Amino acid sequence: MAFWSSTSVFTSKVPRKILFMFTLSLSVTYLFYSLMSCYNSLQFPLQENYAYQGRLVTEETTFGTLREKLYSASQGFTQFTEAERTTAVSAAKDHAEAEHRTVEWIRTQPSPTKSAAAYHTTALEREHQEVSTTDSELRVNCTMDYGEKKLPQAIIIGVKKGGTRALLEALRVHPDVRAVGNEPHFFDRNYERGLDWYRDLMPSTLEGQITMEKTPSYFVTNHAPKRIHSMARDIKLIIVVRNPVTRAISDYTQTLSKKPEIPTFEVLAFKNRTLGLIDASWSALRIGIYALHLESWMQYFPLSQMHFVSGERLIVDPAGEMAKVQDFLGLKRIVTDKHFYFNKTKGFPCLKKPEDSSTPRCLGKSKGRTHPKIDPDVIRRLHKFYKPFNMMFYQMTGQNFEWELEEDSESRSSQD
Repeated sequence: MAFWSSTSVFTSKVPRKILFMFTLSLSVTYLFYSLMSCYNSLQFPLQENYAYQGRLVTEETTFGTLREKLYSASQGFTQFTEAERTTAVSAAKDHAEAEHRTVEWIRTQPSPTKSAAAYHTTALEREHQEVSTTDSELRVNCTMDYGEKKLPQAIIIGVKKGGTRALLEALRVHPDVRAVGNEPHFFDRNYERGLDWYRDLMPSTLEGQITMEKTPSYFVTNHAPKRIHSMARDIKLIIVVRNPVTRAISDYTQTLSKKPEIPTFEVLAFKNRTLGLIDASWSALRIGIYALHLESWMQYFPLSQMHFVSGERLIVDPAGEMAKVQDFLGLKRIVTDKHFYFNKTKGFPCLKKPEDSSTPRCLGKSKGRTHPKIDPDVIRRLHKFYKPFNMMFYQMTGQNFEWELEEDSESRSSQD
């Protein structure tokens, strides 16, 4: 009876208080261990966030420094001093050592979330790859893959043997222009590959930079205007034109260098030379009927989105033509006369290298070939053939290229 009596007292007066305290202590203990087990998993997302924020700041700073270096290199042709180079190398070493210590610290942390540590390590390694830049990369025009790939905002669409390569190389000196070196031929030969394939060919660009490409055959491709318009109806188009007679001879000279067995220029130019019937189906002559091809482009684009460059003036006054092109593209006039050097041997300007202003950089061996001697009577007949088309082209563009004044010089067969 004594036992049951004591048990009754225990269960009636003491238990509620004891059970409450016991339950509370268990709850506090459980909460404490839960927080401790979550601590490591909580700290890595925070560290990843800090690393991400730091990477954004680093990239933004790098982009700003890059743009500043590019402008200074283009405007002043300055080289990095030895002190700058030493400072840059020292800073890079310090940055690499700090990253190494951080990565090692992460690897040694007793965390159950190894995937987070691996992600953080990868992020730091990616950051190191993105911000690592050499002096030589800063001196040239946008060789890094910063930014994103975009479809072109401007295209040099023609014409073949008009001076498109010279124009593109001069534009690539500008820090706000990034262009494909090779001709993509997307809108005439590779259209079935799709816009994603085309975009992937483009270089990466930063904000404010223009993506460009050049394919001279677009100008004479019937379906190119519609295809380009469907991609970007506000795109800017650049057409480099040249005296059609000189252009035809230059075109023939290029083909002759590859196929020495082809007939003479005189044979190819006429259907019947005795009757004076010009063979306008020959591509070398047909390309020069600029008014015919321009008509197709004007069905899709206004003249305000087209800029015509004189191939002749691009040779005698490259800085003047480049000023107009830069204005058309909405760029600062950074490429000026100090970027050019006239090569008397080749007969056209060469670009000065930013890292060595005394050494010009000329175009390849395919430029500057001596034209074969053409019968003056053939040249005269071709000028007569092209004259009405030239007059129509002047009227359509609102520009007089004065090719009729060059008949005497053309008859002397100048250089390509």
